[in-house]
Amino acid sequence: MSEQYHPARKVTVTAQQAGQRLDNFLFARFRQLPKTRIYKMLRKGEVRVNGGRIKQSYRIQAGDELRLPPVRLPAAGDDPIISSRDLQTIAAAVIHEDNDLLVINKPSGMAVHSGSGIAVGVIEIIRKLRPAEPFLELAHRLDRSTSGCLLLARHRAALTALHDLWRSGGVTKQYLALVAGQWQGGAMRVDMPLARAGAAGQVRATQVDEAGKQAVSHFEPVRLFSDATLMRVRIDTGRTHQIRVHAAELGYPLLGDDRYGDFQLNRQWKKRGLKRLFLHAQMLEFYLPGRVGEYHFEAPLPKELQQILDSIDG
Repeated sequence: MSEQYHPARKVTVTAQQAGQRLDNFLFARFRQLPKTRIYKMLRKGEVRVNGGRIKQSYRIQAGDELRLPPVRLPAAGDDPIISSRDLQTIAAAVIHEDNDLLVINKPSGMAVHSGSGIAVGVIEIIRKLRPAEPFLELAHRLDRSTSGCLLLARHRAALTALHDLWRSGGVTKQYLALVAGQWQGGAMRVDMPLARAGAAGQVRATQVDEAGKQAVSHFEPVRLFSDATLMRVRIDTGRTHQIRVHAAELGYPLLGDDRYGDFQLNRQWKKRGLKRLFLHAQMLEFYLPGRVGEYHFEAPLPKELQQILDSIDG
């Protein structure tokens, strides 16, 4: 693959770009680079804002002057190859679009973006499908193994508004999960702080940690089986792997979870047909400033998960 050298340069943040995190700005600016390289830039102070070093979580402001380091990027025409199957899958997965938003029923096994050894994700595929679209950005993320509602913004103002809603808790997020064992005690509010273990840009695990960030999940049993329970889970926060860690900590690990789950149980359920994590982002609900009425999106349970439920004896 040929590369082009891009020297160090300074850019001024526009009003349309303002409000986003510095790391997210860099991810969009250098889409071809691994996230580990972006984090290294920030850690080593290669990126300067108004002449000084600054944290990756800083929200850039209109008029800020950013000094970007020299980089080598793939030459034009060296875009990653996207299979026709992936293009067809994502084209068929769109469940809503308007002037502000695009909503996709993301399949399990597909990352939302490239990086960490992944050549393409949903955002790269949708941009390939819509080359004339001037702006398409992820409004949030889903784990690669999780299916369901994924929200994209079609202009900067919508993205900023959605990020504000996410930070303020203005989005209702509901999931369906199949956990091991019969759930006891009915509906339950779980408030366990979570922290990430490992360096930024590396494969990291999430764990319960009193010094971590607040994480609140609401578990409600929907259907009890002899050796499993279908749960409806609503989350007030959006910590990485939140539902998976909370469920495992309670003693009801998600079936098919190869990181926090029960290895032996996963092997048994794989023989029963469950070959993925049973976690599905079923519903999103929110009000978008300037728009009349509430947005309500639902993604139907994928066929492979519905077949598992249909095959279980009560």
